[in-house]
Amino acid sequence: MRTRSFTSFRVAAAALWLGAAVLRPGAAVPALQAQEAPARDDPIASLVGRLTLDNYKTTLKGLTQFGDRRQGTQRNRDAVDWIETQLQAFGCTNTERIFYTYPPPPPPDAAPRGTPPRGGGVRRRPGPNEGDLTTATGGLVGRRGPGSGGSTLFGYRGPTGVNRDLMAQPDERIRELNREEPVDGERSEVYCTKVGTTRPDEMYIIGAHMDGHGVNEAVNDDGSGTALVMELARVFSAPDVETERSIRFVLWNNEETGLNGARAYVAQRQELQGIENPPGSGQYPEPRWVGMVQHDMMLWDHGAPGPDGLVSRNQRPEADVNIEFQSNSEMADESMKLAFFFKAANEDYATDYPAAVGPHMTNTDSTPFMDIVPAISLRENERGAQVGAGWDPNWHQPTDVWTTYSDDDFRLGLNAAQTTLAALAQLTAAKLDN
Repeated sequence: MRTRSFTSFRVAAAALWLGAAVLRPGAAVPALQAQEAPARDDPIASLVGRLTLDNYKTTLKGLTQFGDRRQGTQRNRDAVDWIETQLQAFGCTNTERIFYTYPPPPPPDAAPRGTPPRGGGVRRRPGPNEGDLTTATGGLVGRRGPGSGGSTLFGYRGPTGVNRDLMAQPDERIRELNREEPVDGERSEVYCTKVGTTRPDEMYIIGAHMDGHGVNEAVNDDGSGTALVMELARVFSAPDVETERSIRFVLWNNEETGLNGARAYVAQRQELQGIENPPGSGQYPEPRWVGMVQHDMMLWDHGAPGPDGLVSRNQRPEADVNIEFQSNSEMADESMKLAFFFKAANEDYATDYPAAVGPHMTNTDSTPFMDIVPAISLRENERGAQVGAGWDPNWHQPTDVWTTYSDDDFRLGLNAAQTTLAALAQLTAAKLDN
């Protein structure tokens, strides 16, 4: 564990940041007073210590048996079932499902099919000397083009896109896992909940998407985030762990098709927040949301592409956990404060990699929440300026398989888990029943 630097000044600053913005009015910032205590008396350090590289890799490896887990396929449905079984085995036994249909019905005011999208229907080609490429979603990224998050990257970039070619995957076993094509219809996603002891009506949502594509094993995108959330569920569900506030662990489906699973959750559950059911029971099927934390691609921070468009095979010494909020969201100020709280937790409890905060959270399952509740995303690189500029050459490619990654890569995902667990333990006033 790195040397502690969480001084009394920063404890006060964190309390000031969170205050009423993230917590309810008058609520104290939980557990911050314990930050100065020796590690042996610190329940947060004890909880973080229950995260291990071997456990993280074991859970992530289990996801690879289902290939890329592409939505609308049997391998996706089998993976959802497996995740639910694992969560129950981890002690998070109150699993539930969200059901929805993909594709969703068009809104009443939708334009007829074939109508060009707003802003013009043709992707513009790069101008002279721009050296840019369009992303898979049509956003321009490069020296003079804004990325999908509004960022601009000055420098070289690598190609991006989505592999749909089965034969581009050289591993015959992985090809066979991914042979089935998706079919429209009903979808489901699973979640479970750590119920708070004294404030069960307040809840943090901790998410990652379990679906992928690219004819691969979807190890990084987003097996790495899915395994992280499942490992957090394991630690918080231990019988000797109590939290004052509730925590919901959600594994979204249909992220790759437009955040459909997260959008379905918001559509179905937002209006149920804070309603006691049955009345007087002390049970809250949908506690009031006080924060949403997404985890999407956690492993690969190897630096920018070189002049040849290639990225180093080795994790760079400057690798870090990127914590992002969206600066043009309705909850931007509160989300920024939450992001910096997570950064402080990383500095005090993560073992290997630091954290950096950025303002361009985009194209991930926290997006449907960002105008409703403080929302942040943890990932390997900045989504708009770096992932969108080819910093991760395995993104949606046949190379997103287990053998691509080293323990240096897996450890970056573990450090993201340490960061979230440490921050969440403080925000929910977690304690150990000794």
